[in-house]
Amino acid sequence: MEKVIVYRLPDGGAAIISPFEGSGLTLEEIAVKDVPSGFPYKIINTSDLPQDSATRSLWDVDEADLTDGVGADYGVTE
Repeated sequence: MEKVIVYRLPDGGAAIISPFEGSGLTLEEIAVKDVPSGFPYKIINTSDLPQDSATRSLWDVDEADLTDGVGADYGVTE
């Protein structure tokens, strides 16, 4: 079962991250690294995504469902 990371874009759409399995990182580590700082995310099965690519760009995600974590300032230095 393949997994993806989803988070809500500022305009209300959904962003989908398809992690590279050979990275040596867990899904959670990839999410914290790749999801923008402060954005909540959810790890879901690819089968839960809209299957029609024409409607996928219209897909929205409810922020209340994004309960797996929050993106961090990964690698940001001050």
